[in-house]
Amino acid sequence: MIGEHPYVKWAIEVIENYVKHRRIIEPHEGLPKELFERRAGCFVTLHNTDGSLRGCIGTFMPVRENLAYEIRDNAIAASTRDPRFPPVQPYELDNIIVNVDVLSPYEPVRSIAELDPKKYGIIVQKGWRRGLLLPDIEGVDTVEEQIRIAKLKAGIFDDDFEIYKFTVERYK
Repeated sequence: MIGEHPYVKWAIEVIENYVKHRRIIEPHEGLPKELFERRAGCFVTLHNTDGSLRGCIGTFMPVRENLAYEIRDNAIAASTRDPRFPPVQPYELDNIIVNVDVLSPYEPVRSIAELDPKKYGIIVQKGWRRGLLLPDIEGVDTVEEQIRIAKLKAGIFDDDFEIYKFTVERYK
């Protein structure tokens, strides 16, 4: 698996242990201290070396006690439970690139003029329906396209919805 940043190396360690041995490992002392001190939503994204998406699962706000557990659980989910793909198999591991996106708290958008699909991710919401799109996604170049995709993910088909924006720290 490919990735250099300590957060990504942690995700890789988790995925390799789970995919090869079905073992869920615990955070350990070798991890950066801030992983134990910080709470944030995060997404773990897997790409094949040809650039195609292989899995992406995350949380838009923290649900675990710290970022180490947040990354761990989302890494396992991205590699085994993304409904768009079959679970990652051991033979695939050498050809997967891992990214970890740590999300800022989200804030309401009053005007789409505030948005920039390269800088901000968005959440669209209507009632219990919610769709999220990370920022700086290849092929998503306009605010309108970003909103259209997020609405589609949420199953929102009219123009009565709320929009929230957030930034990410992207680690490779």
